[in-house]
This record gives sequence, structure tokens and C-alpha cells, in this order.
Amino acid sequence: MLRALRRESGFYRKLWTLSLPMILQNIITTSLGFADTFMVGLLGNAEMAAVTAANVPVFIIQVVIFGFQSGMAVLVSQYWGRGDTDSINRCLGVALYAVTGFSTAVALVTFFFPAQVLGLITPNQELVDLAVRYIQIVGFSYIFNGISSVYAGVQRCTEFPAFGMILFAISMCVNTFLNFVLIFGKFGAPALGVTGAAVATFTSRAVEFLVAAAFALANRRLPLRWGCILRPGRAVLHAFIRYSTPVVCNEALWSLGTSMLTVIMGHMSNSQDMLAAYALIGNIDKISTVVCFGIAASAAVIVGKEIGMGRDKQRVYEVSWTLLLVSMLVGAAVMALLLVLLPTFFRPVLFPLFKLAPGAVEAATCLSVVYAVFMPMRAFDITNITGVLRAGGDGKTAVLIDTLPLWLVAIPLMAVSGLVLHAPTWIVCIAMQAENVCKCPIGLVRFHSKKWINDITRAVED
Repeated sequence: MLRALRRESGFYRKLWTLSLPMILQNIITTSLGFADTFMVGLLGNAEMAAVTAANVPVFIIQVVIFGFQSGMAVLVSQYWGRGDTDSINRCLGVALYAVTGFSTAVALVTFFFPAQVLGLITPNQELVDLAVRYIQIVGFSYIFNGISSVYAGVQRCTEFPAFGMILFAISMCVNTFLNFVLIFGKFGAPALGVTGAAVATFTSRAVEFLVAAAFALANRRLPLRWGCILRPGRAVLHAFIRYSTPVVCNEALWSLGTSMLTVIMGHMSNSQDMLAAYALIGNIDKISTVVCFGIAASAAVIVGKEIGMGRDKQRVYEVSWTLLLVSMLVGAAVMALLLVLLPTFFRPVLFPLFKLAPGAVEAATCLSVVYAVFMPMRAFDITNITGVLRAGGDGKTAVLIDTLPLWLVAIPLMAVSGLVLHAPTWIVCIAMQAENVCKCPIGLVRFHSKKWINDITRAVED
């Protein structure tokens, strides 16, 4: 393993130069959600559980946007390796059409049928009543977020990840300030509670969009070519559909599956405690995995560029293996940190701060331990699936590895343990993470086969 970690001079400098802005961007984006959870959590357990339920469809929007962004990245990173900026603009155009159409459709559904959507998530009428106005407002914010995220993704794939970090830092600052003002009624504003959190999110996403648009219009490093964006052409459209559809399906199925886990919690006998605990620990988990996702995003850029430059398969394989090992080591370090923080900070400081009920404290503790123990395995899966395999154009295999264990293992086990057997909380939490026991070995076999390495930009030309 140590031999595989030895790379040419400058390799790790390049890796961390790409990764650090993405890690900071992920921290900022996750912190935006954590700010909502923290401030709403100060209102009470019911309000926090309501926002958790309302964020299930929002989470699906976010993940599908990430899917379009990741599908676009497969092409953009390889075109960047070839220096083809016109094709990059065409990819941007297709992704913008797709993201805007999807996010608008979901926003309209959540606006006109909020109670019906929330009723699919939890039968608790108190939570539904609290969350209706929130979900109506916050859905539209992701139309703006989808457009700005796609553009930030293009900048990331062309080796300028700092743009996304700056963009989402601005968004987080606006959101956090407006949360404070509108949730609690500061500076003469009305105290809107849960609705104030939604208004703050909507406003911050609108500001985010305006900043991204201003930068895009002024940028000379990768200038917009409106002819390519508005009329991408059939060749790029077909390539986008061919290589992005598996990624989008992957993210859609994964987000639906993950949302099903939340739905199962919402139907358990201790649903309010489980949802409140998940609202807190879910955000901590997102913060914990930001380094893994940062390395995965860098891997997609590095591996895609290597393939686009025409490197031989052995070179691409060796570079990718190094990236996977780095990701696993980072996951092990995060695991150790979480296990230390649980008795020293989470239980004595963080849980009381959120006023968690005793049942929610038990659930939060179990979730913390389970997330930590599975972290190295999850780190490998994240980089292998979202970084390496996708960058090689192997999206179809990636979707099978990522979704089948979730739908065939984790969801049935959690449903049986939580809804049928009414098993102890720690067993239900382990069932949530059982998918990783399958994903890791299957993904490892596929990686070592080298069948995932494909130059898809040359296939487009052919």
C-alpha cells in the first residue's frame, strides 16, 4: 500500500490544491443546512423534526442537481484535458436546460400540493402543519441553486474550484444572518419561526444565483459562448444523455432510497425522537464526509483529465488507486475523530444545546457510533463511485453498485427492524448502513478490472 502512495513530485500538491477549495465549499454548503437545523432546533424538537421531514423532497432536488452536475463533469473534465472550450459550453447548456426544468417541476409540485407531499413522509399531522409553508417557499430556492451549482461545477472541472467555495460562502453568510433575523424576529423583523428559515434560504439562493451570473458574464478564463449554450447540438446532447443519464438515475435512486430511510423513521413508534436525532447527526455526518467528497471531486477531475490527455490504462489505474487509498486513510482519521468527540463534546455539550429528549439522545448516540465505524468503507465508496468510475465513463456500473445494496439490503433491513420487529435503536441504525458491506467489495472488484477506463470524448467524435 505504501508503494502505491508514492507518486511523482507535485502530485499531492495538485490533489490538495484541487481538494481544499472543494472541501471548504462542502463545509460551507453543509453549514448552511446546519445553520437552519441549529436555529430551528432552538424552537423545539417538533419544529426541528418538521424541517427534517420537509427537507426530504428538497434533498431529492439537491441530489438530482448533483447528478446532472456530476454527469456533466464526466464530459467537461475530459474536454478540458483536450482544450475544447466550445464543447464545454455545449455541456453547460444541456445541463442548464435539464436542471432548470427538473427543479421547476418539483418546486411547483411542492408549492401546490405541500400537505400531500409531506403526508407521504410522515403521518404526524403536527409536523405536517408546521412544515407546509416551509416546503412551499424553499422548493423555489433550488431553481436558483441548480443554475449556480451547474456553473460552479464547470469551474471546478476546469481546475478553478475556488469559485464554488467563494460563491457558497456568500450564500451561507446571507442565509445565516437572515435565519437569525427572520426566525427570531430581530432588528424589527417579524418572528416567522420555521417560515423564516425558508425565506432566508430562498433569499440566499437568489443572491447566490446573481453572484454566479455576474461572474459568468465577466469571466475571460472560460468565456460564455451563447451560441453553444443555447444550441448545444445533437452530438453533445446525445453524449450528455448517454453518460449523464446513468449518473442522474444513480443520484435519483440513491436520494429516493435515502429518503425512504427517513420515511421509515417517520413511521416508527418513536418517530419524533428519531427524526430529531437524524436532523442533528445527519448534518454532522455531512460535515464529516466533506473531505471524502472533496477528494472524490478532485479524483473526477484528475482521472478525467488523464483520460482526456490520452494516458495509457495502467497509468490511469495507478493514479486512481492512489486516490482511493488516500480517501480510505482520510476516512479512518475521521472515524477516530468522531469516536473521540462523542463522549467529550456531542453528549455533554451538543445534545443538551439542541434540547434533545432522552429518546432522541439515545438515537443520536447510536447514529454517531454507526456512522463513525463505517466511515473508512464509506470514504472508499464515495471516491470510487462518484470520482473514479464516473470519470472513466462507467456510470452504468456505478449506478448498480451504488443503488442495489441500498434498495435490496439497507431499506428492507431497516423496515423489518424498525416497523415490524420494533428492534432496539442501535439495530435500526446498523441496518441503515448495511449497504456499505456490499458496496465496498463489489466496487473493488470492478475497479481492479480496469474495464471502467474509457475515453468518452473520442467516442462522441466517432
